[in-house]
Amino acid sequence: MNVTILAVGKLKDRFFEEGCGEYQKRLMRYCTLSVREAADEKAPEALSPAQEEQVKEREGKRLLSLLDPRDHVIALTVTGRAYTSEGLAERIGALRDRGKNVTFLIGGSLGLSREAIARADEELSLSKLTLPHRLARLVLLEQLYRSFKILNHETYHK
Repeated sequence: MNVTILAVGKLKDRFFEEGCGEYQKRLMRYCTLSVREAADEKAPEALSPAQEEQVKEREGKRLLSLLDPRDHVIALTVTGRAYTSEGLAERIGALRDRGKNVTFLIGGSLGLSREAIARADEELSLSKLTLPHRLARLVLLEQLYRSFKILNHETYHK
């Protein structure tokens, strides 16, 4: 199974680089993993709602340009479907069994554009809490690793 993570912005902190790197390495045993980054927009702290939409739109276009149109796309959103770890594993397993390649979209600090969400086949929420986009990437990688461990009936800490 091919799994792609398309994320806005680079990991700038060593903590996130090391954590994501560790889970990427672990995941290689279970899938072909690709992580691609789209440039984030430089924007001042105080933006009007219209300016925020413009930033998300520009970032969204960059993300969408990296998509393989054949992939099953899952957008990470606050309003997406929340799963237990076992439920996410079941969903990943179902997509794998149908021969689907999966691409996850992670927006920048303002989230995903409407166009990126509209392109998605489904939406996933990692938490009811708002997570910084860099932390969301780390949590997603860990949960994907956990999903594959569950699918392969392997032990993993609870």
